[in-house]
Amino acid sequence: MNKKVVTVFGSSIPVFGEEQYEWAYKLGEIFAKNNLDLCTGGNLGIMEAVSKAAKENGARTIGITLKGSFGNHNQFISDHISCDTLFERITKLINIGDAYVVLQGGTGTLLELSAVWELMNKKILTKKPFACHGYMWKGIIETIEEQLSKENRKTGLIKYCSDIEECADFIVQKLNMVN
Repeated sequence: MNKKVVTVFGSSIPVFGEEQYEWAYKLGEIFAKNNLDLCTGGNLGIMEAVSKAAKENGARTIGITLKGSFGNHNQFISDHISCDTLFERITKLINIGDAYVVLQGGTGTLLELSAVWELMNKKILTKKPFACHGYMWKGIIETIEEQLSKENRKTGLIKYCSDIEECADFIVQKLNMVN
């Protein structure tokens, strides 16, 4: 039986010792201890932290990178997939995931969050557990949910979590319900 995979999106900027890196590490640790594998963009920062914790706790780590300047992957990746285009990379990150977590990030992370959300909203992607953590997402989620409600579209596809353990527990619980 294949283990479930959580795709985690987030910034490549945080480094060891910084709060966002430590949150990502904790997330990877919790998922690995709950028998889940991890998929990330394979680079540094949040992607490295999640992968490091997962690998140290016995989980498989999948890194999906973009050929060229961002093609190198971190040392904690078990399985590496290299893509030719950004959209191929995002598609693979989404297709591999049985659940998704979005941590702090910039425009790339926003693009990934938006892609998952839109694919589920349009029912192109089956609804899967989907959560975000980080103060920056709270206002974005509230604003988009308000607009979706006005348009009589599906709301509640993404859960905002203010605590990393809450975020992890939400995903673990939802994936366990699917088994």
